[in-house]
Amino acid sequence: MRALTKLVRAPAALSTPGDVIARTTAANNVRPRRWDMRALTELVRAPAALSVPGDVIAGAAAANDIRPRTAGLAGASVLLYWAGMAANDWADRDIDVKERPERPIPSGRISARAALALAAGLTGAAVVGAGLAGGRKALNIAVPLAATVWAYDLGARHPGVMAACRALNVLLGASGGDLKRAVWPAATVFAHTYTVTLLSGSEVDGATARLPKRTLAGTAAVAAAAGGAPVSAGLAGWYALQYGRPQLDAVREPSAANIRKSVGAGILHLPALQGALIARAGAPLLGLAVAAAAPLARRLARKVSPT
Repeated sequence: MRALTKLVRAPAALSTPGDVIARTTAANNVRPRRWDMRALTELVRAPAALSVPGDVIAGAAAANDIRPRTAGLAGASVLLYWAGMAANDWADRDIDVKERPERPIPSGRISARAALALAAGLTGAAVVGAGLAGGRKALNIAVPLAATVWAYDLGARHPGVMAACRALNVLLGASGGDLKRAVWPAATVFAHTYTVTLLSGSEVDGATARLPKRTLAGTAAVAAAAGGAPVSAGLAGWYALQYGRPQLDAVREPSAANIRKSVGAGILHLPALQGALIARAGAPLLGLAVAAAAPLARRLARKVSPT
């Protein structure tokens, strides 16, 4: 995603051709003498990973299949998310030279080769981990999920592809139970992710008010779909408020800055939606626990951008 991963830090207009050539060389050839943990954290957008386990737990709750295996599947999904983030930066390394030269690859803190190797290694670990935790049924979803993640990063940059990644993540959690029961939460997370991805396509240049109006309507529909009993309704309302408020600001002024704020809110407050879905499935305390990741992610995002 230019999608959920692109923020403009420095306009290309300030770069000379020589600067661009130098940065491109750095992005592809620099080999850091040691791993820079700060750069690795930025490469995989570490805080955003807090939005991932809730997908798996929501699927498992819907399928009435919360078991120790759920933790293993959630861990595998986090590894795959990090793999996707690293692969995304690798795929966009030449664009980032112009638009975001401070990112780990164009800045030379991590080489393109190392980022690709990391993405591949994390993908392999994620698939193996899913198989160990959930057996063949989990692999039947983990493999297509990994393929979809890489398809998106390598060029299939459509909101539906990104949304499919999240939906498959929900189904991964339900792989040991009745998948049909997880279709509703998977579809709800799909719809949310679609709105975030639509917005992210305009986070560089801004948009017209029509775009945030459409996504705001989608957010309202998603919140309604996740509501139900008091706990799920409360969490769905919290999600709608936290994600809807910056979108409303973007309706009033659809600048790039307001669009970016909306994208960030959509990522960081996904746990509130996941918590609502989990509570709706009959596990309110677990839903509250998952939703608690949202304020934690927001705090961590002040140190490392999740986008």
